[in-house]
Amino acid sequence: MPARHPERIVCLTEESTETLYLLGEERRIVGISGYTVRPPRARREKPRVSAFLSARVDKILELKPDLVIGFSDLQADIARDLARAGLNVLIFNQRSVQQILDMILALAALVGATDRGLQLIRHLEDGLAEIRAAAGRFPRKPRVYFEEWDEPMISAIRWVSELVEIAGGEDVFSGQSHSQAASGRIIADPRLVVEKSPEVMIASWCGKKFRPERVAARPGWAEIPAVKENQLFEVKSADILQPGPAALTDGVRRIHEFLAEFVSRR
Repeated sequence: MPARHPERIVCLTEESTETLYLLGEERRIVGISGYTVRPPRARREKPRVSAFLSARVDKILELKPDLVIGFSDLQADIARDLARAGLNVLIFNQRSVQQILDMILALAALVGATDRGLQLIRHLEDGLAEIRAAAGRFPRKPRVYFEEWDEPMISAIRWVSELVEIAGGEDVFSGQSHSQAASGRIIADPRLVVEKSPEVMIASWCGKKFRPERVAARPGWAEIPAVKENQLFEVKSADILQPGPAALTDGVRRIHEFLAEFVSRR
């Protein structure tokens, strides 16, 4: 008998859901994460069966999926429980822009949509190239501090750091971005940010509303150029902290807009 592509897929994170919709393969999705907001119709059309660190195994089993797709070592316990229940589980662990593109192609091939996957990748790469070219016209790269969380302070993960650079900025904590775990990106001493003297701060507090007044009130931070000049911005976490198409489109464009506005005022 010929091999079959999976027909009933549960997506434990948003980026696999968004990718399957963009590929026109949403009919295969039978369950999604409760944090999914892209595309908006997914929340109306698909049952929510998981958070990020937990999942309703009983509900997932009722859906009779032939594949469950998750992301990162943080979902290892969920993957273990589902595998023990007899399900096929695939965990992607993409951390860079290139790895995001690789994930999209792998997922497209998995559902028999390789050609559409390649078209999607070309579209994403063209968009990144356009932003990179526009950023290349900046007279210089503004120093950028990207904050993923505030308590404790956590700097940008690798794909975000790379997108800051593509958008025309210099990530002042780029050296930390390759850490696989968030613990390796914790900024234990806030004075380190003061020493880096970022001109622009961009925050995405993983689903929590950004409070620039709290940032400005941090001890010693009044001397940071970004605080002095009120260059404190937010990108919604759904647009930048999911390692999928959204980060490579809306997320990087938003960062570029902030930096272009900053440069235009100089």
